[in-house]
Amino acid sequence: MTDLSFPPLMYGEEVGADAFAHACMKATMGCDAGMVAFALGTNRVEAAMVFAPEVPLRAAMTMLPVCGVGFQNALGALAPPEVAVHLGWDGTLYLNGARCGVMRCMASGTDPEAVPDWLVIGFSLPLWPETDNPGETPDQTTLYGEGCPDVAPPQLVEAWARHTLHHLSAWEQDGPRALHAEWRGLARSVGEDVTQGDRSGTFVGVDEDFGMLLRGEDGETRLIPLTTLLEAAP
Repeated sequence: MTDLSFPPLMYGEEVGADAFAHACMKATMGCDAGMVAFALGTNRVEAAMVFAPEVPLRAAMTMLPVCGVGFQNALGALAPPEVAVHLGWDGTLYLNGARCGVMRCMASGTDPEAVPDWLVIGFSLPLWPETDNPGETPDQTTLYGEGCPDVAPPQLVEAWARHTLHHLSAWEQDGPRALHAEWRGLARSVGEDVTQGDRSGTFVGVDEDFGMLLRGEDGETRLIPLTTLLEAAP
């Protein structure tokens, strides 16, 4: 077992695979908030964090961009300075412009106005290509394929927990303004034409709770809340 160091009020549980599923299982069993499940595979690193929100799910989903910014800060501190890390609104992670992993989310319920019993946010990041011909998927990349061989998965998980806790504390104390400012500097596709689910339009920004504001061809702006990204709970 790998002994990782986590901030106060956080603790880790190593699993062989699928850290996200493990964290969701433990959340349904009533584990304490702050549990970080992690899997340090040969080709992939995964980690997932359990939250116990005290606000409605609509606002609690801000933990997705909180964890995303925390991930960017963590990898940005460990990777060479020329490696660019960006965030997709839907949880996609980008290294040097190519897709490289994803963030996932699940909660105990889906009612945006109800306070969920638990919320889990996790990430999965490929270390090496899963095919012998990575050129087949030029829009996708891997951590080590982008020149980050010195980024050790255990240190990345530890740094993610620390940076995420920092942004969580700032959000709780000072509100979302600082988080919005940092996220906008890291976000992909703002101002561009995108397709999200069954809707297409120009991604003009986000609302206070980071819901996507999508302007259609008719000129009308529609809101796609972050709750649409939730995976179905078991």
